[in-house]
Amino acid sequence: MLMRTDPFRELDRLTQQLMGPGSWSRPSAMPMDAYREGDEYVVAFDLPGVTADAIDIDVERNMLTVKAERRPVAKADDVQMELSERPLGVFSRQIVLADTLDTDHIQADYDAGVLTLRIPIAERAKPRKISIGVGSGRKEISG
Repeated sequence: MLMRTDPFRELDRLTQQLMGPGSWSRPSAMPMDAYREGDEYVVAFDLPGVTADAIDIDVERNMLTVKAERRPVAKADDVQMELSERPLGVFSRQIVLADTLDTDHIQADYDAGVLTLRIPIAERAKPRKISIGVGSGRKEISG
């Protein structure tokens, strides 16, 4: 379902530090975990400091897009920033979902800075038993 390793993750982090915050046209990546739990896939995104109304989740066909914006906290005029390491700006992640997932029933929860999406496996993709019918007798073909 997902790419398991990202060899460019450290390069992305360094680029983000050098180029500044993301924008809607050039968003920064957000860290995530993805795993299967029973009959659903769970995807968790780290979005600390982001309000729930600043998160946008879209599904188009089998492409899941999550965008979020961490806005600066309003400060008084007499405040002088001494250190600023928390990234601001726009964060985005796109995931190609398998056709075996039910994108019509995705559940999203946001708690303690973690956005958790639960994507059920479609009924048609779940394993099922096929019963074998037994004929009522032999049939003879005559010609």
